Formats: sequence, structure tokens, C-alpha cells
Amino acid sequence: MILGRTGIFTRTYRNIHRYRQILTVLIRYGFGDFLDRIPWRESLEARFRSVSGKPLEGVERLTRAERVRLAAEELGPTFVKLGQLLSTRPDLIPADLAQELAKLQDSVPPFPFSDVRAIIESDLGRPVEEIFLRFDETPVAAASIGQVHRAVLRTGEAVIVKVRRPGIEETVEADLEILRHLAGLLERHTEEGEFHRPTRIVDEFGGILEKEMDYRAEADHGERFARLFQGNEAIYVPAMFHGMVTKRVLVMEYVEGIKSSRVDLLDGQGYDRKTVASRGADLLLEQIFRFGFFHGDPHPGNLWVLPGNVICYLDFGMMGSVDRRSREDMADMVYALVRRDESRAATALLQLVERDEEPDRRALERDLSALTDLYVDRPLREIRVEAVLDQLLRLISRHRLRLPYDRYLMVKALAATEGLGRVLDPDFDMTAQAAPFIRRLRRARFHPSRITEETAETLGEILRLLREMPVDLRDILKQLRQGKVRIGFEHRRLEPFIFELDRSSNRISFALVVSAIIVGSSLIIRADVGPKLFGLSGLGLFGFLLAAVLGVWLLIAVLRSGKL
Repeated sequence: MILGRTGIFTRTYRNIHRYRQILTVLIRYGFGDFLDRIPWRESLEARFRSVSGKPLEGVERLTRAERVRLAAEELGPTFVKLGQLLSTRPDLIPADLAQELAKLQDSVPPFPFSDVRAIIESDLGRPVEEIFLRFDETPVAAASIGQVHRAVLRTGEAVIVKVRRPGIEETVEADLEILRHLAGLLERHTEEGEFHRPTRIVDEFGGILEKEMDYRAEADHGERFARLFQGNEAIYVPAMFHGMVTKRVLVMEYVEGIKSSRVDLLDGQGYDRKTVASRGADLLLEQIFRFGFFHGDPHPGNLWVLPGNVICYLDFGMMGSVDRRSREDMADMVYALVRRDESRAATALLQLVERDEEPDRRALERDLSALTDLYVDRPLREIRVEAVLDQLLRLISRHRLRLPYDRYLMVKALAATEGLGRVLDPDFDMTAQAAPFIRRLRRARFHPSRITEETAETLGEILRLLREMPVDLRDILKQLRQGKVRIGFEHRRLEPFIFELDRSSNRISFALVVSAIIVGSSLIIRADVGPKLFGLSGLGLFGFLLAAVLGVWLLIAVLRSGKL
């Protein structure tokens, strides 16, 4: 993992300049109210006294969502990537914010070819000229993580070369450490933070970025994808040149094709758009419901069409994986909704989500019933799967439930495929395409071999439990006798109270010290000892002066806090 759970507070000091920069940008875009809700100054007070400022002129005329987007763009690649991820999560953020964050683009300039050369030669161990017959120095695409160049190998194969941006790993690591620290403060000190668990989101995001920045993972995904569909002539997966793949460099086959959304070009060259749409949907449904390993970002730029209406998949940096149980729960929920069985639908949905506490089951069933009522009398071809899934995600959020990332990625991929299918074929019906896969999956659960397998697994678990129970009971009793049993309590959102209590005790101690100085000075003046000043003890007068300065200082601190 890029982001570790231990030592983050210490490492935050190491990135203090970047931390200050992030906080300053947030203040400039009018998020000082947010920062005031968490004790970030107190946690790193000595280092953040220079963090100040006021919002940019005219920023108050922008919506909160617009200010979030502009701040993310100014803060750079990590925040742009996080914004792009959150833009696809209507279950985590409001709809207006999701729409605004969707405008974020990786609009970064390419890095020099001298850096490209240095990285390739360092990682592949040979000069560029020895590896490639031709290498285009101008990239065909540049993003925050890396950039892409066209090239021709010495053996004559046309390839594309992906090269990671220099220093990006260190930048992302520093930003993630800071984000997790802020997320932890938000989680401990706000109600919405306690529910949404922003530390979990940051950890999840860190894992995604870690995979995206490691081109070896992308190459492995592509090869696994190709093996799953070996022999299927409806799909083509570009070859990976495994001897030319490192963490920072990826060389893969260059494929000539047509972007799947270019209807004009497809029509001009005689492609069958209905076939392309149907094949694309079947391929994704097979990935999800048969293999449990699927392309997580099937947008038109990653799906090209080759001669013979063949679908070519590109970019395997974002892949999803769902286990058999999750696939079956998804099928059960769809089946129950179609049959208007809200109770079974609720049961299946609760198997798919995460939660901190049980929701109101009756309210959940009522909302699922209302969802089905919207579509019950409509022809299947008129039902947009994307709209149904979007409403389902909002229902999940409303009941304070959370959909794990891979399961969300499955939902997103289904919605994206339906959208592309309707672009290619206005009569495309994703529901009809999915029906055979769902039926097949449900039938497989009742196959004798499957029942036998699950029965054997259940019996094995029971036997293991019975075998281990006496040992566990003996260990518990032994610890009880030895007095080693401890009960742990976890407190939430007590830090503000603890901080205020600590501050109050410090002020009381400070006031007692001032009082002691005043009393001591009075005794010194009464005893008339030491050198004289204005006919009084100079030492006593100095004590009164010191007490006055400290008293004014304490009074100013109390007034600044707004609490008398």
C-alpha cells in the first residue's frame, strides 16, 4: 500500500510544506468553515501558525460544488483523481457535487522526452535505439499518472509505450498521508465523517492509485483477461510484451480500430452496430456473472471495434472482482425486484452492502417497493438500467448503507455498457441481454454438484467449530483464572471535549501561577527587601509587572476563544 496506517502523524510533519499548501488552498476557496470544525491547528499547532488568509475575491458567487472542483484542480493530480472517483459515487456525495466533479480532466502538460528516455533506459536496461526501430517523441496522450507514445520495435511490431510521470509516486504518497490525517480528524469530530468513514474512502482510493501507478498490475490484468476469453472470436485483447513491462514502463501491442462511440465511422465502413452493441453487453455480462473478473471502465475510449464487429478492450488499469456469493446476491435482488418481492430484494441488498448498524427493515422494503412501482408497467426496452441503478445507489445512501468498491464498480460498468449500447442501437435492451445470465446463475445454485459442494463445506465448518470449541473454551477459562481478560472501550467524538478540558485546566493552572506571583510580590513589598524603586521593593514591583503582563495575555486568549 502507498498509504500506511501506522506512523502517519510523524510522516505528516515530513510533508509539512505540502500540508500547509493544501490548507491554504482550502481557505482561499472558502472552506475555512470546514477547517474550523476539526482541530487541525491544535494537532499541529506549532507548524501551522503561518496558515492563514482569506477567500479569493468573488469566490462567494460560486456554488460549493464549483469551489470543490476548482480547489481540486489547483491541488494537482491526487486531488483530481480523487474527485474523478467521487464523481461516480452518488451514494457518497450529493448529486450536484458529483456532476461538478465529473468535469475534472487530467489536463496536464507532457513531461520532456529526456525524462521518458531516462526512465525507459533505466527500467529496461538498454538504450531506446536498441529496443525500438522508431519512437515518436511527441506523446499521443498525457495524463496525471503517465503518458503514452507510439513506437515500432526492432522486430517490426507496432506498439504503444506507457511511461509513468517522474516523481508522481512521491507526490501521491505525500498527498495521501495528509488526506488520511484530515480524514481521521473529520471522522472523529463530525457526524457525517463518522458515518461516511472518510479514512476508509482514502484507503480505498490509495489502493486504486497504487494499482494504477504499477504497470505490472495492468499487464497481469490484461493477460488474465485474454486467458478468460481464449478462443472467443468476438473479442480481441492486445498482447503485452512481458519482457518490457516494469513498474514505470508498459509496452503493449498497438491496435488499429474505431472508437465504439463513432457511429459515423462505423456506418461508413459497414459495421453492424446492433451486433456490436449486443456483443459488448454479452461480453461484460459474461465477465461479471461467469468469471467474476471484469473491466471496470468500459467507456468508448477503452472499447474499439475491429473488422468483423470484433470488440477490442484497452487499458486494464481499472479491473473489478466479485466473488460468487456477490454475483448471486445481485441476481437474487434483480429477480426479486422484477417479481415485486420486496422482502427478498431487501435481504439480497443487505447481503451486498456494508453497514455500521441495522437499517429500518420496513422502511427499506417500502422504498424498494416504490422503486419497482416506477417501472412495473413499462416495457422492458423502455427501462434504463442506468437510471434504476442510480436510484438504487441513492436508496442505499439514504438508509446509511455503503456499497463496497468492487460491487459499485460492477454497477458502474453495467450502466456504462447500457449507455454505449443505446448510442450504437437505439432499440438496445440491457434488461433482455442480462436475463439469460441471471437465470443461468440462479439455476446453477440448485445444480446437484453445487448443493453437494455447499453441503460438504457447511459440514466441514461445523466439524471444525466443534473440534476447536473445547480448546477455545479452555483458553478463555485459563485467561479468566489468570486475570488476563480485558474489556476495551472505544470512544467516538470525545476529542473536542478532551481538548476543551485540557485547555481549561491549563488556563486554571496559568491563573493560579499569576495569583501566586501577585501574592509573592505583595509579601516582598511588605517585607521591604531588595533594591528600591520609587521607594518600594524593586523585586516586588517586577513581580507585579510580570503578573500584569501574564494576566493580560490570559485575558486576550480567553477573549479570542469567544468564551468568557
